[in-house]
Amino acid sequence: MPTDCISYRGTNFYSSLILDYLSEKSQLKEFYHYFPHLENFKKQLDEKKKNYNHSIRKDLVRVLKDQYSSLDVSEETQNNIDNLQAENTFTAVTGHQLNLFTGPLYFLYKIISTINLTAKLKEKYPDSNFVPVYWMATEDHDFEEINYFNLHGKKFKWNNADERAGKTAVGTLSTKGLEEVFNLFSAEIGGGKDAEYLKDLFEKGYLEHQNLTDATRYIANEIFGKYGLVILDAQHPDLKKYFVPFAENELFKKVSHNNTSVSAEKLNDLGYNVQVNPREINLFYLTDEIRERIIERDGKYYVHETRINFTKEEIQKELQEHPERFSPNVMMRPLYEEVILPNLCYIGGGGELAYWLELKSYFEAENITFPILLLRNSALIQTEKQDEKRKKLNISIPELFLKQHELINRKVRKISNIDIDFSRQKEHLVQQFKDMYELAEKTDKSFLGAVKAQEVKQLKGLENLEKRLLKAQKRKLSDEVQRISGLQNDLFPNRSLQERQTNFSEFYVEFGENMIKELMDSLNPLESNFKIQTFGKE
Repeated sequence: MPTDCISYRGTNFYSSLILDYLSEKSQLKEFYHYFPHLENFKKQLDEKKKNYNHSIRKDLVRVLKDQYSSLDVSEETQNNIDNLQAENTFTAVTGHQLNLFTGPLYFLYKIISTINLTAKLKEKYPDSNFVPVYWMATEDHDFEEINYFNLHGKKFKWNNADERAGKTAVGTLSTKGLEEVFNLFSAEIGGGKDAEYLKDLFEKGYLEHQNLTDATRYIANEIFGKYGLVILDAQHPDLKKYFVPFAENELFKKVSHNNTSVSAEKLNDLGYNVQVNPREINLFYLTDEIRERIIERDGKYYVHETRINFTKEEIQKELQEHPERFSPNVMMRPLYEEVILPNLCYIGGGGELAYWLELKSYFEAENITFPILLLRNSALIQTEKQDEKRKKLNISIPELFLKQHELINRKVRKISNIDIDFSRQKEHLVQQFKDMYELAEKTDKSFLGAVKAQEVKQLKGLENLEKRLLKAQKRKLSDEVQRISGLQNDLFPNRSLQERQTNFSEFYVEFGENMIKELMDSLNPLESNFKIQTFGKE
C-alpha cells in the first residue's frame, strides 16, 4: 500500500499547543514528564515499577477475566491479561467513548497506535511485557456525542434509545432501539462478503448484547482481539476502591482544582487555549438513573439538580461503602487510570493531550507517576483512483490540505492561460506614487493626504480587477474547478479531517480485512507525521 505523509503543521488542523509539544519547545517542559522517544520508556518503566501498587494487579486481572467471560478470547489477548499479574508487565493505554459502531475513523487509529507501540516496546525491552489497553469511557453521560455514525455522507442515528440516555452513564444504557439503525445500515452497506461481515458485526454487537458496554467490548474485541488488545471497563467496585483516597482528597481538599488551575493559568499566559477549566470538585455522583456533579456549599455536599445531599461524614461513608458511585470527570479520570494500571504511556488525540498537559502538577501532588504522552497516528485514506485524479489535477499533497478557496484560487492561477497576478502592476503603481510623494514633499506637504488617498484608491481598484478576472477565469474553467472541489470534498467531508467524520465501514466494505492489516503495518506511533494511505482493490 503506497503511503505519503505531511507534517502535522502542514495540515493546518492542529493547535499551536500540540505543534509546540511535538517540537519539544522548552516553554512546555514543565507540563510533561518524558517525551515519547523510545529510549525514554526505560526511565518511565523503572519509575512506574517503583511507584505502582502491584497488589492491584490481582484485582485487575480478576475483573478483566470476568468481563471477558462471555467472549471468544484470542490467545494473544488471554496471554496479555495473564501477564498483567507479573511485575514486569506494563500497559500502554488509549481511551475512547462508546461511539455507535466505533464512530469516526480515528477510533481505529487510536487503538492501532497503542498496539503498535507495545510491539515496539517489546522489541526494544524484551525482558518486560507490554499490553495495549482500550479504556472504555463507560461512565461518560454525553449521549449526543456517541449516538450516531456517518456513512456515505449520511448520518445513522440512534433515535429510540433508553429513556435514561443523557442522564446517566452511557455504558449502562440498553441497546434496545438499535434494530432500526441496523436495518438502515444493512440497506445502505449492500451485499458481498465484507458487507455481510459488517452486518454480522453490528447485529451480534448490538442486538445480541443488553447494554452499550458489552456491545462495544464485543465489537472492539472482534476487530482487534487477534492483535492482543485488552479492553477494560473500570467502573467496577473492586477497582474503584483503589480510587477512594484520591476521591477523598478531591472532596475535602480540592487537590485537582488547586493544582490544575495553576497549570491552566500558566498555559494561558503562554498564549495557549486552555482545553478544560477544572471545577472545584471534579467528581460526579453516579447511579443507574443519574450522573450529576457534586458541589460543596457551606460544609455540605449536594448532587447538582437533585435533592440528594450529604454531610461530610455521610459522603465519606458513602464513598467507603459505594466507591462505584463516585465518577471522575475529565480532569480526574486520568489519575484514576494511572492509579489502577501499571501504565507507561497515554495515546490520544490533540484535544486529549491538551488537557493532559494541565495535569502534571496534580499527579505530583498525589505522588502518582505521570505517563508519557503520545499523539495518536492520523491518516487520510484515499483510493488509487482518487490519487490518480489528484495527480492529473496537479495537486500536491500539501495543497490538498489548503482551505478550498485557497486551493481553487491557486490552481486557477496556475492553469489559466492569462496572468491573473497583478503584483507587478501594483509594484509599478507604488513606485509611481513614491515619486509623487517626493514631489509633494518639495512643493506643498498638504498635498500628501490627497496623494495617499489616490494611491489607496488605485491599489484597491487593481485588487478588484484582479478578483473579477479570477472570478471570470473560474467560470471559464468551471470543469476543472468542479473536479478540484469534488476531490477535496470527497477526501475532507464537511471541510474537516476525514478521520473525524467517516466511519470505518465505508472503507472496510471496499477493502475488507486488508484495510486493518495494512493500517497496522504502515502506522508507526513514534513517527511524528500525518499519513496519506492509498488503497487499491484486493
